[in-house]
Amino acid sequence: MSDVKTDILVIGSGVAGLLFALKVAEHGSVALVTKKEAMDSNTNLAQGGIATVFGETDTFDLHIQDTLSSGDGLCNLDVVERVVKDGPARIRELIQLGVHFNLRRENGISVPDDAFDLGREGGHSHNRIVHAHDMTGREVEQVLLNLVRNHPHIHLYENHIAIDLITQSTRIKRGQVTTTHEDFCCGAYVLERSSHQVKTFAANITLLATGGTGKVYLYTSNPDIATGDGIAMAYRAGATVANLEFVQFHPTCLYHPQAKNFLISEAVRGEGGILIDADGRPFMQDYDPSKDLACRDVVARAIDSELKKSGAESVFLDITHVPADVVRERFPNIYAKCMSLGIDMTCMPIPVVPAAHYMCGGVVTDVQGRTDIRHLYAVGETACTGLHGANRLASNSLLEALVYADAAAREVITELRENAFNPLPHPPAWDDVSTSDSDESIVITHNWDEIRRLMWNYVGIVRSDKRLERAQRRIDIIQTEIQDYYWHFKVVPDLIELRNIATVAELIIKCARHRKESRGLHYNLQYPQRDDLRWQKDTILRRQYLG
Repeated sequence: MSDVKTDILVIGSGVAGLLFALKVAEHGSVALVTKKEAMDSNTNLAQGGIATVFGETDTFDLHIQDTLSSGDGLCNLDVVERVVKDGPARIRELIQLGVHFNLRRENGISVPDDAFDLGREGGHSHNRIVHAHDMTGREVEQVLLNLVRNHPHIHLYENHIAIDLITQSTRIKRGQVTTTHEDFCCGAYVLERSSHQVKTFAANITLLATGGTGKVYLYTSNPDIATGDGIAMAYRAGATVANLEFVQFHPTCLYHPQAKNFLISEAVRGEGGILIDADGRPFMQDYDPSKDLACRDVVARAIDSELKKSGAESVFLDITHVPADVVRERFPNIYAKCMSLGIDMTCMPIPVVPAAHYMCGGVVTDVQGRTDIRHLYAVGETACTGLHGANRLASNSLLEALVYADAAAREVITELRENAFNPLPHPPAWDDVSTSDSDESIVITHNWDEIRRLMWNYVGIVRSDKRLERAQRRIDIIQTEIQDYYWHFKVVPDLIELRNIATVAELIIKCARHRKESRGLHYNLQYPQRDDLRWQKDTILRRQYLG
């Protein structure tokens, strides 16, 4: 058994985890655990950019209002104001770290200073998307990861997958009386992929930055790592989670048998792209006054409706009316990908379908990223901060990750400076004495496939009470099978991820069944209207303590 002891444990290597690690590393040792290669993250695939107020006619109030409108009545106003107003400082910090964003060009010459080439996406009233072509996430990820790799106080553990958080209770003796306080997190059990060895990572502070939950669904824009690990682990440890019914389906994922999970950025519509059906008819005017620049929930439901009415396999995104050189310069990555599949987007419409994209709910945190388990923080898509409400505004995700990574780092640094910790805890070692190697891996592959299909068919873009009831019955049976399997066989990466997607699927279903209205990303055929009188509130779940 190889144990690791560190001041701070970071689980996840997207922008939130990397920036947090860099900020706290001068104040303590950092172990950064990531389940595959460090570049395998949702951040790396983020195309559009970072929503931030820099335009001459734009204001914080306008960005705040756009965020609130998109969130459909469930955003926390204080959080929205804090995140929006902190945005410019975070962009400037990235530039100081070495990130290069596109600047506005006049007569072919870049304009200096903060004259960013600001894009526009659905739900935004102004151009405010700071971007690096159509590969913003990759640019930010590469810069931060290079800094992490070269930092003397950060130890990067790639191909290490977290299994569960470790919690202990604080016991204080007063005379002859022992008082037990609430649980606190003291690290995690982590499986090393190459050796199949489970390591105990003991830490004073643990940060969850594990990304989203897209792989819970059959069709997703997310990479294979997005199995909701942080949300599942935090829930099992007793942390509060919220609003998991609000799953954002991106309207435009490239529809092609070889494309897998390639996203066509919302910025394409921001630059003039128009959604059309197989006959070439624009249809978004039938659904929203903002047409193709409506919010994602509206556009995704519109496409879903069009596909169900026509029986077609996809709709199309047409940007052929924009000059070809403009398209190629603005979207080099998307253009190259489409061309590799025989689609020239400068003269051919792109076939697109909706796909699971972003989890607006997650582990509940305060404005410093703290969960309700002491010494456990969560940032990025794993967290539910109150920013997104019932529907995330486009390109607010990287913004939130940057702002909360900074806020969490400040809080942790303060704690470290004040010596708020007892000596590093000694959590119990991993115990798998009664388990054996599995000879029935079909259980994993079958349940993995069944969960993703039932979630797509029954808990997707459009829901109903009957579909949700069917999903609940199936997930209850699957959970029983997985739990039995988990406690009898040695853990492997596929089993860890299966256990997590089953947990997240169950939480999504429970939240969706509870909300008897339609709001934002949650649309139920039995309750097609928004009901502010009874349902303008968060959906809260907390696992009951099992003694």
